[in-house]
Amino acid sequence: MIATIVASFAARPDATPDAIVDLYNKLMEDAGEAPVPAASSAAPALPLERAVTEDKVYCLCCGRGFKMLKRHLGAEHGLTEAEYRTMFSLPADFPLVAPSYSRKKASHAKQAGFGKYDRAVQKQDSDESMS
Repeated sequence: MIATIVASFAARPDATPDAIVDLYNKLMEDAGEAPVPAASSAAPALPLERAVTEDKVYCLCCGRGFKMLKRHLGAEHGLTEAEYRTMFSLPADFPLVAPSYSRKKASHAKQAGFGKYDRAVQKQDSDESMS
């Protein structure tokens, strides 16, 4: 009976793989059975070489492209950036923001006056004022 319910749900066009597994696990728990354990690492939806382009970063969970992944990961997949990196064994420097968007935001920040000050100089000034 559980298989019939899950198969019917999976046939819906808006059913995501995560939602299907969640439904299955919920039904199994309600029936007193052990749920399927979550996979420690998942197969990416597309190759890592194609995951980052100049204007987009692609989600390795679903394959959709974005300027920034953080909000999508939390809202659609319930993942933090650290969990996402762990799930796909990504290095810490793997970009989760499109390179062109990152440069654009950095340029705007510099024009607004951010990043003008050297932190080492500020630390020396604060150390001297404490003496």
